[in-house]
Amino acid sequence: MAHDPLSPATRKWLLSLARTTVRRALDDGRLHLPDPADVPIEAAAPGAAFVTLRRDGRLLGCIGSMEPGRPLGQDVATHAFDAAFRDPRLPAVTLDDWDHMDIEISVLGPLETIDVHSRDELRAVLRPGTDGVLLTSREGRGTFLPSVWHQVGSPDEFLDLLWRKAGLRPRRWPSDLMVERYQVEEFGEHDAPLDD
Repeated sequence: MAHDPLSPATRKWLLSLARTTVRRALDDGRLHLPDPADVPIEAAAPGAAFVTLRRDGRLLGCIGSMEPGRPLGQDVATHAFDAAFRDPRLPAVTLDDWDHMDIEISVLGPLETIDVHSRDELRAVLRPGTDGVLLTSREGRGTFLPSVWHQVGSPDEFLDLLWRKAGLRPRRWPSDLMVERYQVEEFGEHDAPLDD
């Protein structure tokens, strides 16, 4: 990671923010951004994050941004709302889901372009468990967070699924394909309980 890790207090605040954002939206259907006066300094700096919501290990929603375009706190609140209610792959989160869901936040480090021109070259430089990967081509775009490595059996499976997610033809290397990698600082309610 190119930046210093977030403090435990800021991590806890962001997780609480994500949970509260979903709860308030369940009440009134609206996105509530944090009051700037309440935002910790670390969360007021520009940041990019993904918010993942799960219930008993089942995905409820996952939405994020690849590059910092707003303060980290706003980014987390916006993506918590979007993961709960606007993930096109899944139904909206219910109050019953909220009672049982786990929240995970992945704060992205900077994107690094990888100079590779074939699948074999890419597979050779990837660091399983460490690298998130972003594919960009005229044919499609898609990313997998580093956490996906824990759900696949091999680098080949990781790449096959990422190609499919990006809408690219299997095992084909588009002539304009750009590959970028990134690392994340990942934390969740399961490893940082909100109760003291």
